[in-house]
Amino acid sequence: MRILADSHVLLWWLDEPTRLTIPARAAIADPANAVYFSAASIWEIGLKVGKGKLRIDGDVVAELQSDGFEPLPITMAHAARSLTLPDTHGDPFDRMLIAQTLADGLVLATRDRLILQYDVPVLEA
Repeated sequence: MRILADSHVLLWWLDEPTRLTIPARAAIADPANAVYFSAASIWEIGLKVGKGKLRIDGDVVAELQSDGFEPLPITMAHAARSLTLPDTHGDPFDRMLIAQTLADGLVLATRDRLILQYDVPVLEA
């Protein structure tokens, strides 16, 4: 399975893994699966840290990569795919994750209920 982890999934994985469902934890930990984190998530996390809404100790990117997560850049194909999505979800970061999931044939690990309104494969996190 090829999994894209939503921003909250990344944070839970690093700091509160028991918040994740058992199937999500198992899928993320399974070395047979490729698990990705989006540049959009790192951007979102950085903005929240900058606004004082989130406190992060250490280098999130380095920690994720040391846990086997692979970075997923935002491409023109992802940006174009995001423009075709229905206007159900107003969060631009989540819209990008949906677009990346659809464009790259991934499964999105999330607990965001609004995302379920899209025709996107989801791993309940």
